[in-house]
Amino acid sequence: MARFQAIAVALVFSLYFILPFTSARSTTVTYCDKHSDYDVKVSGVKITPNPVRGGEPATFSIAASTDKPISGGKLVIDVYYFGVHVRSETHDICSETSCPILSGDFVVSHSQNLPGFTPPGNYRLRMRMEDDKNQELTCISFNFRIALGESDSVAES
Repeated sequence: MARFQAIAVALVFSLYFILPFTSARSTTVTYCDKHSDYDVKVSGVKITPNPVRGGEPATFSIAASTDKPISGGKLVIDVYYFGVHVRSETHDICSETSCPILSGDFVVSHSQNLPGFTPPGNYRLRMRMEDDKNQELTCISFNFRIALGESDSVAES
């Protein structure tokens, strides 16, 4: 019995140290205005793949909730590369999630093929969600990384 307990303790101890390295990395989300009480609360961001690879599709899924129904609006996305603004885009919110958005949990999901020449490195994405009257519903930012894709590797000669 003592041997079984020792093995069980060793297994649990091993899993404690191994699992954090095998599970997906979580993305830290910050609100643009930490003192604002946004109508849309963001609970997390999932980036697939992580890190993003130039020349390959990437999906950003944002888990959120609201107490107020949303009939439409837009997402304004700004991307920064080493602190320098490099891209801005606006999307109809109903093309990124089902509308109308009812009270409760929902997911905004945006997929995009990045050009193969996208420079690798650290990026920051800032997303504002506005309703159909241009009222800000939320504003978040998070970091992500772009790594070299397989197509970017040097061919063997």
